[in-house]
Amino acid sequence: MVQVRVAGVALDATEQHVILLKPIGEIEGGGRILPIWIGQQEATSILIAIEGAVVPRPLAHDLMRSLVETLGATVVRVEVARIEEGTFYGEITLSTVLGERIVDARPSDAIALASRVGAPIWVADAVMDEASVPDTVTGADADADGEIETDADTVTAERLDEFKRFLDDVEPEDFGS
Repeated sequence: MVQVRVAGVALDATEQHVILLKPIGEIEGGGRILPIWIGQQEATSILIAIEGAVVPRPLAHDLMRSLVETLGATVVRVEVARIEEGTFYGEITLSTVLGERIVDARPSDAIALASRVGAPIWVADAVMDEASVPDTVTGADADADGEIETDADTVTAERLDEFKRFLDDVEPEDFGS
């Protein structure tokens, strides 16, 4: 498992929301980043939590936090546990009076909850190996044709092209704080 942080939430070239997870301890502009495409409501909810914004009525993830706290449980951690056929699966580990319990969740919901309660976010090594991409593309990473050289077992050409299109259209302000 790799502990990550939310590096940003942005829109890709097709106006789809994407959350960017970066391993803790890796320098900015280096290492790898895990993009996960999420829904608009989840993106908004994560941004609200990260920015500490106050909303007039609780959002669904605020309700989740309230339910967990009211039941005397705490969120121990959240995980992006696996990826199957391009779909990411998450888990929320709760500490309860009956012991630890693991709850299946969409990664976006798990991350939105973790962002509210300060729980650590983890990604399975196999998920990082399969779906992460280089944080930046430098000249040293490109061949004579400007194509990116990658290990075909870890990053497919299609996912890399998709991420390069995203990088071409992303603006710094899309990442928030």
